[in-house]
Amino acid sequence: MTNTNKILTALATGVIVGGVLGVLFAPDKGENTRNKIAEGGKKLSDSIKDKMNQGKEKLAGMRNTIRDRVEEFSS
Repeated sequence: MTNTNKILTALATGVIVGGVLGVLFAPDKGENTRNKIAEGGKKLSDSIKDKMNQGKEKLAGMRNTIRDRVEEFSS
């Protein structure tokens, strides 16, 4: 893992932890707090799914590019 990836991972983790702590310590009803946490978890889950799909598409594109280049050289 490169330093940039480590920094971005640490930053994302800090934002998530800060957000959860902010919601937990906010003066609100327990039910509202739980709903906010659940909504945040769903958004995070959706975001992760989107990033995974983008990564899969990028890998598929790289695979096709490599395959095309190999075919060019073998011809």
